[in-house]
Formats: sequence, C-alpha cells, structure tokens
Amino acid sequence: MESIVRHGRTVQEAVQNAVEDLGVTREDVRVEVLDEGSRGFLGIIGQQEARVRVAVDRDKVRFAGEFLRGMLLHITEAVEVEVSEDEQFIYCQIDGADLGLVIGRHGATLNAMQYLVNVAAGRSSSDRRTVIVDAGDYRKRRRETLEQLGRRMAERAVSTGRQVRLEPMPPHERKIIHTALQNDSRVTTHSEGKDPQRYVNITPQTD
Repeated sequence: MESIVRHGRTVQEAVQNAVEDLGVTREDVRVEVLDEGSRGFLGIIGQQEARVRVAVDRDKVRFAGEFLRGMLLHITEAVEVEVSEDEQFIYCQIDGADLGLVIGRHGATLNAMQYLVNVAAGRSSSDRRTVIVDAGDYRKRRRETLEQLGRRMAERAVSTGRQVRLEPMPPHERKIIHTALQNDSRVTTHSEGKDPQRYVNITPQTD
C-alpha cells in the first residue's frame, strides 16, 4: 500500500497534510503516529512537530464498486452495479441492457475488468478478499459450460488414449476444469504455459 510521512504542529494537522497530498479522504487511510510532537517552553522554544506515517487503506467493498463503475462508463452507460460481500469474497454484479458488451467473447472483457479491479483494490487496501465481477449470472452459466467441456474432453482422452489440450483460460476457469475432473480416476489434469496463454491438459491414465 502507498504510504507517506508528514509533519504538522499537531498529529491531526500532520494527518490532514498527508491526506491532502495523497488525494484521498480520512476514511481511506491508516495512521501510524511516529512522534506526537511537543509544544516546548511557552509554546515556542524547543517546539517539535508531530510526525505520522499515513498509508492508503481504502474500504475495498466501496472502492471495488466505484472503480468498476468508472471502467464501465468507457463501455456503456446502460448498466448498474450492485456490490455485496461475505467472509471470503466481494461480489460485483452487473445488470442492464448491454451485457454482451460487458461480457465479451468467452467472458474476455468481464475477466479483464475483474483482473483490473483486483489489482487496483489490492494496491490500496489491506483487505485480502478476492473481488468477483459477474454480469447477468454469466459466471454460473460459464461454469456449467466448462464442467461439461471438461467431462466431454476427458471422454475423448480416454477413448483415443491421447492427451487433450484445451484452449487458454484464466486461472479461475482452469480451476473449474481441474475440480470437475479431480474424482475421475481415468484421467489427470495439469496446467501448462504462461498466462494469459496458460491452458489445461487432460491426460488418460495408463495401467
């Protein structure tokens, strides 16, 4: 997280100086008092300024929603974002008229936005929860599609006795394939390549 050290006649003034320099609000920062300062004799002689370290630590739920809405303005204004949370994840649900533009081919646009939201939020918040960005329940439908694809390709690998290589996928989609086939003793799965061209191989087990 970004942090700076600032001085002031009081702790409050030092914090305000830091907040103004960072361009954030008081609610978006975490403060560490390095020196409370002193007024000195008669408030003049030997006076020492307060010193604080201020780190940007935004509320991740609010930041994720605002950041995503800002990105969406470059795509379409015909959508809305609803943000919710639980102990593990922060969910940003996009609904509206132009969901095809938001989702993109095979979810490419949606995945890109989710990646950017997580990177930006991760840099400005100590909250370690992952942000999930969805549009019109696309991810649920995509999960079902990938599970079916994985099982179908596993059958092909078994019937041909040859390894089957799937198309490149983002990490969370590769995980769906691995999970769908983890209890199929006829095949093993593993990922190869480097993101964003990393893909899943389905390999038939040999006796």
